[in-house]
Amino acid sequence: MEASCDSANSSNDKEESTENIFVNHAEIAWQEMRKKWVGDPSKRTSEMPVEPVISFNATYEDLLLSNTTFHKPIPLAEMVDFLADYWQGDGLFD
Repeated sequence: MEASCDSANSSNDKEESTENIFVNHAEIAWQEMRKKWVGDPSKRTSEMPVEPVISFNATYEDLLLSNTTFHKPIPLAEMVDFLADYWQGDGLFD
């Protein structure tokens, strides 16, 4: 009788352990939203455009203080370079 009781307990333990597997639904949703935002990596190019989007004589006010939209998307690296140069010129960024 003990043997049958032990085998019944072990099968219940297996069922309980599979029922208690943690699934992080928030992470799954986040990964799906990230895929939509980042896009398909096979379609991305790692090259920067030859012609920069931001004009060499663009000012901070021209880019960030107006309500007009940009004529085309500005790559993140280009915007970071622009802001870092501007902030360094004003002594705000070391």
